[in-house]
Amino acid sequence: MVVFICFAAIVFDGYDLIIYGSTVPSLLAYEEWALTPAEVGTLGSYALLGMMFGALASGPLTDRFGRRRVLLGCLILYSTMMLLAATAPTPAILGVFRFVAGLGFGGVAPVAVALVVEVARPHERQRLNAIMLAGLPVGGVLAALAALTFLDEVGFRGMWAFGGIALVTVVPLAWRYIPETAPTTSSKTPTAGRSPLRELTEGRAILALALFAVANFAGFLLVFGLNTWLPELMRKADYDLSSALTFQLLLNLGAVVGGISGSALADRLGARRVAPITFLVATVAVAVMASAPPTGVMAVATVAAGFGSIGTQMIVFGYVATYFDTDVRGTALGLTTGIGRLGAVTGPTIGGVLLSNGLDNPWVFGFFGAIAILGGLACVVIPARRTERRVEPATAATAINH
Repeated sequence: MVVFICFAAIVFDGYDLIIYGSTVPSLLAYEEWALTPAEVGTLGSYALLGMMFGALASGPLTDRFGRRRVLLGCLILYSTMMLLAATAPTPAILGVFRFVAGLGFGGVAPVAVALVVEVARPHERQRLNAIMLAGLPVGGVLAALAALTFLDEVGFRGMWAFGGIALVTVVPLAWRYIPETAPTTSSKTPTAGRSPLRELTEGRAILALALFAVANFAGFLLVFGLNTWLPELMRKADYDLSSALTFQLLLNLGAVVGGISGSALADRLGARRVAPITFLVATVAVAVMASAPPTGVMAVATVAAGFGSIGTQMIVFGYVATYFDTDVRGTALGLTTGIGRLGAVTGPTIGGVLLSNGLDNPWVFGFFGAIAILGGLACVVIPARRTERRVEPATAATAINH
Protein backbone atom coordinates (compact mmCIF):
# COMPACT_ATOMS: atom_id res chain seq x y z
CA MET A 1 0.00 0.00 0.00
CA VAL A 2 2.86 2.39 0.72
CA VAL A 3 4.36 1.79 -2.74
CA PHE A 4 0.96 2.08 -4.41
CA ILE A 5 -0.09 5.30 -2.66
CA CYS A 6 3.29 6.94 -3.13
CA PHE A 7 3.19 5.84 -6.78
CA ALA A 8 -0.21 7.52 -7.18
CA ALA A 9 1.09 10.68 -5.50
CA ILE A 10 4.04 10.77 -7.89
CA VAL A 11 1.72 10.12 -10.89
CA PHE A 12 -0.17 13.33 -10.12
CA ASP A 13 3.11 15.09 -9.35
CA GLY A 14 4.39 14.04 -12.77
CA TYR A 15 1.14 14.89 -14.55
CA ASP A 16 0.94 18.35 -13.00
CA LEU A 17 4.53 19.17 -13.91
CA ILE A 18 4.65 17.63 -17.37
CA ILE A 19 1.22 18.79 -18.55
CA TYR A 20 2.73 22.27 -18.68
CA GLY A 21 5.09 21.19 -21.44
CA SER A 22 2.19 19.58 -23.30
CA THR A 23 0.30 22.87 -23.22
CA VAL A 24 3.25 25.10 -24.22
CA PRO A 25 2.15 25.32 -27.91
CA SER A 26 -1.35 26.35 -26.75
CA LEU A 27 0.08 28.95 -24.38
CA LEU A 28 2.21 30.41 -27.17
CA ALA A 29 -0.90 30.59 -29.36
CA TYR A 30 -3.06 32.22 -26.64
CA GLU A 31 -3.52 35.71 -28.07
CA GLU A 32 -4.91 37.27 -24.86
CA TRP A 33 -1.54 36.79 -23.09
CA ALA A 34 0.76 37.00 -26.17
CA LEU A 35 3.63 35.19 -24.44
CA THR A 36 7.08 34.72 -25.99
CA PRO A 37 9.00 31.41 -25.71
CA ALA A 38 11.27 32.97 -23.09
CA GLU A 39 8.27 34.09 -21.01
CA VAL A 40 6.65 30.66 -21.28
CA GLY A 41 9.93 29.08 -20.18
CA THR A 42 10.12 31.44 -17.22
CA LEU A 43 6.54 30.63 -16.18
CA GLY A 44 7.40 26.96 -16.42
CA SER A 45 10.36 27.49 -14.12
CA TYR A 46 8.28 29.06 -11.31
CA ALA A 47 6.87 25.70 -10.22
CA LEU A 48 10.36 24.22 -10.48
CA LEU A 49 11.78 27.03 -8.33
CA GLY A 50 9.10 26.28 -5.75
CA MET A 51 10.13 22.62 -5.93
CA MET A 52 13.65 23.56 -4.92
CA PHE A 53 12.46 25.26 -1.72
CA GLY A 54 9.91 22.51 -1.08
CA ALA A 55 12.55 19.81 -1.34
CA LEU A 56 15.01 21.72 0.86
CA ALA A 57 12.35 22.18 3.54
CA SER A 58 10.86 18.68 3.34
CA GLY A 59 14.07 16.87 4.28
CA PRO A 60 14.61 18.41 7.74
CA LEU A 61 10.83 18.55 8.34
CA THR A 62 10.32 14.86 7.62
CA ASP A 63 13.27 13.84 9.82
CA ARG A 64 11.79 15.97 12.62
CA PHE A 65 8.01 15.50 12.29
CA GLY A 66 7.75 12.22 10.38
CA ARG A 67 7.14 11.11 6.81
CA ARG A 68 3.35 10.80 7.05
CA ARG A 69 2.53 14.39 8.03
CA VAL A 70 4.83 15.96 5.47
CA LEU A 71 3.56 13.73 2.65
CA LEU A 72 -0.07 14.62 3.39
CA GLY A 73 0.74 18.32 3.57
CA CYS A 74 2.54 18.26 0.22
CA LEU A 75 -0.30 16.36 -1.46
CA ILE A 76 -2.96 18.79 -0.26
CA LEU A 77 -0.86 21.81 -1.22
CA TYR A 78 -0.06 20.86 -4.81
CA SER A 79 -3.58 19.57 -5.57
CA THR A 80 -5.21 22.77 -4.36
CA MET A 81 -2.77 24.99 -6.23
CA MET A 82 -3.30 23.15 -9.53
CA LEU A 83 -7.03 23.85 -9.29
CA LEU A 84 -6.29 27.52 -8.63
CA ALA A 85 -3.74 27.67 -11.49
CA ALA A 86 -6.49 26.62 -13.90
CA THR A 87 -8.40 29.80 -12.97
CA ALA A 88 -5.46 32.24 -13.13
CA PRO A 89 -6.56 35.47 -14.86
CA THR A 90 -3.04 36.72 -15.68
CA PRO A 91 0.42 35.22 -16.29
CA ALA A 92 1.69 36.85 -13.07
CA ILE A 93 -0.97 35.18 -10.93
CA LEU A 94 -0.36 31.90 -12.76
CA GLY A 95 3.30 32.19 -11.80
CA VAL A 96 2.38 32.65 -8.12
CA PHE A 97 0.08 29.61 -8.09
CA ARG A 98 2.67 27.48 -9.88
CA PHE A 99 5.39 28.53 -7.44
CA VAL A 100 3.27 27.58 -4.42
CA ALA A 101 2.27 24.31 -6.09
CA GLY A 102 5.97 23.69 -6.59
CA LEU A 103 6.50 23.73 -2.83
CA GLY A 104 4.27 20.67 -2.66
CA PHE A 105 5.73 19.03 -5.76
CA GLY A 106 9.23 19.36 -4.36
CA GLY A 107 8.39 17.77 -1.03
CA VAL A 108 6.56 14.70 -2.32
CA ALA A 109 9.43 12.80 -3.96
CA PRO A 110 12.02 12.94 -1.12
CA VAL A 111 9.41 11.89 1.45
CA ALA A 112 8.02 9.13 -0.75
CA VAL A 113 11.51 7.77 -1.45
CA ALA A 114 12.30 7.69 2.29
CA LEU A 115 9.00 5.92 3.03
CA VAL A 116 9.49 3.22 0.42
CA VAL A 117 13.12 2.56 1.30
CA GLU A 118 12.20 2.20 4.98
CA VAL A 119 9.40 -0.35 4.45
CA ALA A 120 11.19 -2.34 1.72
CA ARG A 121 13.49 -5.28 2.32
CA PRO A 122 17.15 -4.37 1.69
CA HIS A 123 17.53 -6.43 -1.49
CA GLU A 124 14.54 -4.79 -3.22
CA ARG A 125 14.85 -1.16 -2.19
CA GLN A 126 16.07 0.15 -5.56
CA ARG A 127 13.46 -1.82 -7.51
CA LEU A 128 10.47 -0.83 -5.36
CA ASN A 129 11.71 2.74 -5.25
CA ALA A 130 11.87 2.79 -9.06
CA ILE A 131 8.38 1.28 -9.36
CA MET A 132 7.11 4.06 -7.12
CA LEU A 133 9.06 6.78 -8.93
CA ALA A 134 7.82 5.42 -12.26
CA GLY A 135 4.77 7.43 -11.34
CA LEU A 136 6.62 10.50 -12.68
CA PRO A 137 6.90 9.28 -16.29
CA VAL A 138 3.51 7.55 -16.01
CA GLY A 139 2.14 10.97 -15.13
CA GLY A 140 3.99 12.28 -18.17
CA VAL A 141 2.39 9.60 -20.36
CA LEU A 142 -1.03 10.52 -19.01
CA ALA A 143 -0.29 14.21 -19.61
CA ALA A 144 0.65 13.55 -23.24
CA LEU A 145 -2.36 11.27 -23.81
CA ALA A 146 -4.71 13.75 -22.14
CA ALA A 147 -3.35 16.59 -24.28
CA LEU A 148 -3.72 14.51 -27.44
CA THR A 149 -7.31 13.62 -26.51
CA PHE A 150 -8.76 16.62 -24.68
CA LEU A 151 -6.60 19.71 -25.31
CA ASP A 152 -8.71 20.95 -28.22
CA GLU A 153 -11.92 20.54 -26.20
CA VAL A 154 -10.98 21.85 -22.74
CA GLY A 155 -7.92 24.00 -23.46
CA PHE A 156 -4.83 24.37 -21.31
CA ARG A 157 -6.89 25.41 -18.26
CA GLY A 158 -8.85 22.17 -18.33
CA MET A 159 -5.63 20.20 -18.65
CA TRP A 160 -4.24 21.86 -15.53
CA ALA A 161 -7.48 21.37 -13.55
CA PHE A 162 -7.31 17.59 -14.00
CA GLY A 163 -4.30 17.63 -11.67
CA GLY A 164 -6.52 18.61 -8.73
CA ILE A 165 -8.21 15.20 -8.75
CA ALA A 166 -5.53 13.97 -6.33
CA LEU A 167 -7.28 15.98 -3.60
CA VAL A 168 -10.24 13.57 -3.56
CA THR A 169 -8.44 10.36 -4.56
CA VAL A 170 -4.87 10.06 -3.26
CA VAL A 171 -5.21 12.22 -0.14
CA PRO A 172 -7.93 10.07 1.52
CA LEU A 173 -5.95 6.88 0.79
CA ALA A 174 -2.76 8.39 2.19
CA TRP A 175 -4.61 9.54 5.30
CA ARG A 176 -5.94 6.03 5.89
CA TYR A 177 -3.01 3.80 4.98
CA ILE A 178 0.36 5.60 5.10
CA PRO A 179 2.27 4.55 8.25
CA GLU A 180 4.84 6.52 10.14
CA THR A 181 8.31 5.04 9.60
CA ALA A 182 10.67 7.77 10.82
CA PRO A 183 11.64 7.67 14.50
CA THR A 184 10.26 11.15 15.19
CA THR A 185 11.00 11.11 18.90
CA SER A 186 14.65 10.27 18.38
CA SER A 187 14.98 12.68 15.47
CA LYS A 188 14.28 15.54 17.84
CA THR A 189 17.23 14.45 19.94
CA PRO A 190 19.71 13.03 17.43
CA THR A 191 22.29 10.46 18.40
CA ALA A 192 25.25 11.91 20.29
CA GLY A 193 23.54 15.32 20.31
CA ARG A 194 24.31 15.96 16.65
CA SER A 195 21.77 17.18 14.12
CA PRO A 196 21.34 15.39 10.76
CA LEU A 197 22.71 18.46 8.99
CA ARG A 198 25.88 18.41 11.10
CA GLU A 199 26.41 14.71 10.42
CA LEU A 200 26.09 15.36 6.68
CA THR A 201 28.65 18.15 6.64
CA GLU A 202 31.51 16.17 8.13
CA GLY A 203 34.22 14.13 6.41
CA ARG A 204 33.37 12.13 3.29
CA ALA A 205 29.64 12.80 3.75
CA ILE A 206 29.93 16.43 2.58
CA LEU A 207 31.73 15.40 -0.61
CA ALA A 208 29.13 12.73 -1.35
CA LEU A 209 26.35 15.22 -0.63
CA ALA A 210 27.84 17.77 -3.05
CA LEU A 211 28.31 15.22 -5.83
CA PHE A 212 24.80 13.85 -5.37
CA ALA A 213 23.53 17.42 -5.67
CA VAL A 214 25.41 17.80 -8.99
CA ALA A 215 23.99 14.48 -10.27
CA ASN A 216 20.50 15.60 -9.22
CA PHE A 217 21.03 18.96 -10.92
CA ALA A 218 21.92 17.22 -14.20
CA GLY A 219 19.09 14.72 -13.92
CA PHE A 220 16.41 17.30 -13.15
CA LEU A 221 17.63 19.61 -15.90
CA LEU A 222 17.29 16.79 -18.44
CA VAL A 223 13.88 15.70 -17.12
CA PHE A 224 12.22 19.10 -17.12
CA GLY A 225 14.14 20.66 -19.97
CA LEU A 226 13.21 17.84 -22.33
CA ASN A 227 9.61 17.52 -21.11
CA THR A 228 9.00 21.26 -21.37
CA TRP A 229 10.51 21.84 -24.80
CA LEU A 230 10.33 18.52 -26.66
CA PRO A 231 6.88 19.21 -28.19
CA GLU A 232 8.04 22.61 -29.45
CA LEU A 233 11.39 21.23 -30.65
CA MET A 234 9.56 18.57 -32.65
CA ARG A 235 7.31 21.22 -34.15
CA LYS A 236 10.39 23.17 -35.21
CA ALA A 237 11.56 19.95 -36.84
CA ASP A 238 8.39 20.11 -39.01
CA TYR A 239 6.23 17.63 -37.08
CA ASP A 240 2.60 18.63 -36.45
CA LEU A 241 1.35 19.09 -32.85
CA SER A 242 -0.12 15.58 -32.63
CA SER A 243 3.20 14.01 -33.68
CA ALA A 244 5.14 16.32 -31.35
CA LEU A 245 3.04 15.20 -28.37
CA THR A 246 3.56 11.58 -29.44
CA PHE A 247 7.31 12.08 -29.06
CA GLN A 248 6.72 13.35 -25.52
CA LEU A 249 4.71 10.17 -24.90
CA LEU A 250 7.64 8.06 -26.16
CA LEU A 251 10.04 9.99 -23.92
CA ASN A 252 8.04 9.07 -20.83
CA LEU A 253 7.44 5.46 -21.91
CA GLY A 254 11.20 5.09 -22.24
CA ALA A 255 11.55 6.51 -18.74
CA VAL A 256 9.23 3.90 -17.22
CA VAL A 257 11.18 1.04 -18.79
CA GLY A 258 14.56 2.61 -18.06
CA GLY A 259 13.84 3.55 -14.47
CA ILE A 260 12.48 0.16 -13.41
CA SER A 261 14.98 -1.98 -15.32
CA GLY A 262 17.91 0.26 -14.41
CA SER A 263 16.99 0.26 -10.72
CA ALA A 264 16.55 -3.51 -10.68
CA LEU A 265 20.05 -3.72 -12.13
CA ALA A 266 21.26 -1.27 -9.47
CA ASP A 267 19.96 -3.65 -6.77
CA ARG A 268 22.30 -6.30 -8.19
CA LEU A 269 25.32 -4.28 -9.35
CA GLY A 270 25.02 -1.09 -7.33
CA ALA A 271 23.79 2.34 -8.40
CA ARG A 272 27.41 3.53 -8.39
CA ARG A 273 28.02 1.43 -11.53
CA VAL A 274 24.63 1.79 -13.21
CA ALA A 275 23.94 5.56 -12.94
CA PRO A 276 26.95 6.68 -15.06
CA ILE A 277 25.94 4.22 -17.78
CA THR A 278 22.39 5.55 -17.96
CA PHE A 279 23.66 9.14 -18.09
CA LEU A 280 25.79 8.01 -21.06
CA VAL A 281 22.65 6.63 -22.73
CA ALA A 282 21.08 10.10 -22.42
CA THR A 283 24.17 11.72 -23.97
CA VAL A 284 24.12 9.45 -27.00
CA ALA A 285 20.34 9.75 -27.40
CA VAL A 286 20.23 13.56 -27.51
CA ALA A 287 23.21 13.59 -29.87
CA VAL A 288 21.21 11.42 -32.28
CA MET A 289 18.14 13.66 -31.86
CA ALA A 290 20.27 16.73 -32.65
CA SER A 291 21.18 15.23 -36.05
CA ALA A 292 17.50 15.25 -37.16
CA PRO A 293 17.40 11.57 -38.20
CA PRO A 294 14.47 9.87 -39.98
CA THR A 295 11.26 9.52 -37.98
CA GLY A 296 11.86 5.90 -36.93
CA VAL A 297 15.35 6.64 -35.65
CA MET A 298 14.09 9.78 -33.91
CA ALA A 299 11.43 7.70 -32.14
CA VAL A 300 14.02 5.19 -30.88
CA ALA A 301 16.33 8.01 -29.78
CA THR A 302 13.46 9.67 -27.91
CA VAL A 303 12.71 6.45 -26.01
CA ALA A 304 16.42 6.17 -25.16
CA ALA A 305 16.45 9.80 -24.02
CA GLY A 306 13.61 9.01 -21.61
CA PHE A 307 15.54 5.97 -20.40
CA GLY A 308 18.66 8.06 -19.79
CA SER A 309 17.04 11.18 -18.34
CA ILE A 310 13.93 10.44 -16.26
CA GLY A 311 15.02 6.83 -15.78
CA THR A 312 18.41 7.97 -14.50
CA GLN A 313 16.80 10.38 -12.07
CA MET A 314 14.92 7.46 -10.49
CA ILE A 315 18.22 5.60 -10.04
CA VAL A 316 19.88 8.67 -8.50
CA PHE A 317 17.01 9.05 -6.01
CA GLY A 318 17.46 5.44 -4.94
CA TYR A 319 21.23 5.86 -4.83
CA VAL A 320 20.93 8.73 -2.34
CA ALA A 321 18.33 6.92 -0.21
CA THR A 322 20.41 3.75 0.10
CA TYR A 323 23.71 5.60 0.60
CA PHE A 324 22.68 7.45 3.76
CA ASP A 325 21.34 6.03 7.04
CA THR A 326 17.81 6.40 8.42
CA ASP A 327 18.46 9.24 10.86
CA VAL A 328 19.84 11.51 8.12
CA ARG A 329 18.10 10.05 5.06
CA GLY A 330 15.28 12.58 4.83
CA THR A 331 17.66 15.52 5.23
CA ALA A 332 20.09 14.07 2.66
CA LEU A 333 17.29 13.51 0.15
CA GLY A 334 15.87 16.97 0.78
CA LEU A 335 19.21 18.77 0.43
CA THR A 336 20.42 16.93 -2.68
CA THR A 337 17.01 17.12 -4.30
CA GLY A 338 16.49 20.76 -3.37
CA ILE A 339 19.85 21.87 -4.72
CA GLY A 340 19.36 19.62 -7.72
CA ARG A 341 16.04 21.34 -8.43
CA LEU A 342 18.07 24.30 -9.67
CA GLY A 343 18.50 22.11 -12.74
CA ALA A 344 14.73 21.81 -13.04
CA VAL A 345 14.54 25.61 -13.07
CA THR A 346 17.47 25.99 -15.44
CA GLY A 347 16.34 23.50 -18.10
CA PRO A 348 13.08 25.16 -19.19
CA THR A 349 14.55 28.65 -18.83
CA ILE A 350 17.70 28.04 -20.90
CA GLY A 351 15.68 26.12 -23.48
CA GLY A 352 13.39 29.12 -23.87
CA VAL A 353 16.31 31.55 -24.09
CA LEU A 354 18.08 29.47 -26.75
CA LEU A 355 14.92 29.21 -28.85
CA SER A 356 14.05 32.89 -28.38
CA ASN A 357 17.50 33.80 -29.72
CA GLY A 358 16.84 31.86 -32.90
CA LEU A 359 19.19 28.94 -32.22
CA ASP A 360 18.32 25.69 -33.96
CA ASN A 361 17.50 22.34 -32.39
CA PRO A 362 21.09 21.03 -32.48
CA TRP A 363 22.16 23.76 -30.07
CA VAL A 364 19.39 22.89 -27.61
CA PHE A 365 20.00 19.14 -27.80
CA GLY A 366 23.76 19.75 -27.56
CA PHE A 367 23.23 21.66 -24.34
CA PHE A 368 21.25 18.74 -22.89
CA GLY A 369 24.00 16.32 -23.95
CA ALA A 370 26.67 18.31 -22.14
CA ILE A 371 24.58 18.26 -18.97
CA ALA A 372 24.19 14.47 -19.19
CA ILE A 373 28.00 14.15 -19.33
CA LEU A 374 28.27 16.32 -16.19
CA GLY A 375 25.82 14.08 -14.32
CA GLY A 376 27.65 10.92 -15.32
CA LEU A 377 31.00 12.31 -14.17
CA ALA A 378 29.52 13.28 -10.78
CA CYS A 379 28.26 9.72 -10.24
CA VAL A 380 31.65 8.26 -11.15
CA VAL A 381 33.54 10.20 -8.46
CA ILE A 382 31.09 9.80 -5.54
CA PRO A 383 33.16 8.16 -2.77
CA ALA A 384 32.29 4.56 -1.94
CA ARG A 385 30.95 3.72 1.48
CA ARG A 386 33.69 2.55 3.83
CA THR A 387 31.45 0.03 5.57
CA GLU A 388 28.31 -1.87 4.74
CA ARG A 389 25.11 -0.02 5.48
CA ARG A 390 23.39 -1.08 8.63
CA VAL A 391 19.88 -2.54 8.40
CA GLU A 392 17.40 -0.12 9.93
CA PRO A 393 15.63 -1.67 12.91
CA ALA A 394 11.96 -2.65 12.91
CA THR A 395 10.75 -0.40 10.09
CA ALA A 396 8.39 -3.10 8.82
CA ALA A 397 7.13 -3.72 12.34
CA THR A 398 6.51 -0.01 12.76
CA ALA A 399 4.39 -0.01 9.61
CA ILE A 400 2.40 -3.08 10.72
CA ASN A 401 1.79 -1.69 14.22
CA HIS A 402 0.45 1.51 12.72
